[in-house]
Amino acid sequence: MKLSLKSVATLSAVSALVVSPLFFAGSASAQAVRFDGSYVGAGVGGSVTQGGRGNDESKFGGNIQGRFAVPNAPVSVRGSVLFDGDNSVVIPSLTYDIPVANKTNVYVGAGYGFVQNDGRTSQLGNKDAAVISAGVESEVARGVVVYSDAKYGINAYEGGAGSVSLVGGVGLRF
Repeated sequence: MKLSLKSVATLSAVSALVVSPLFFAGSASAQAVRFDGSYVGAGVGGSVTQGGRGNDESKFGGNIQGRFAVPNAPVSVRGSVLFDGDNSVVIPSLTYDIPVANKTNVYVGAGYGFVQNDGRTSQLGNKDAAVISAGVESEVARGVVVYSDAKYGINAYEGGAGSVSLVGGVGLRF
């Protein structure tokens, strides 16, 4: 599945239209309580795309993900490590968090993926690349957070193809 920058822009525009009613809801509607905690979690993930050349197959593995909530701001600093038996990618990012339900946020953000072994396939391509992400997180019990997101590595494969990775996991709030 090869996604172009144009298709990513279209997907982003459609997503913005879907989410925009949250910003313009009247004062009569109940306000969601934003999840504003920081956490570290672990789970599984995998790429759902291939680069179209040799040594760029889809990968399945694990993830470690963390969130540091910036106090009194709707943004967070995040870090992700996607790993498998052959390679890993480290992705620091900044996200904008939107409350959608009690202690549940959706988020969109941007960062950069640093592949440990360039040229060898990871869950997010086989070279360093800019990354955009969208996901959801929710505190489901006191101190327990579940999260899931999609990450798109722009030109993350040698040859210019993009890469999509889906991850999910459980974290502990601190």
